[in-house]
Amino acid sequence: MGIDVDMIFRIAAVGILVAVLHQVLKNSGREEQAMMTTLTGLIIVLFMVVNLISKLFNTVKTMFQLY
Repeated sequence: MGIDVDMIFRIAAVGILVAVLHQVLKNSGREEQAMMTTLTGLIIVLFMVVNLISKLFNTVKTMFQLY
């Protein structure tokens, strides 16, 4: 029922990892690569969220017997 706590931890882990990588790359003078790392992390999290939304729509469709 509801969102899995495991998925929340995965999203948080990606966020923390991306934040650390961004700071390391930015402080070493590689700002362009830091921005690409942040963008990649955002895309990964968006795919995770889109997957959850897809599951939600399938559940709603099943509940209301919509075909």
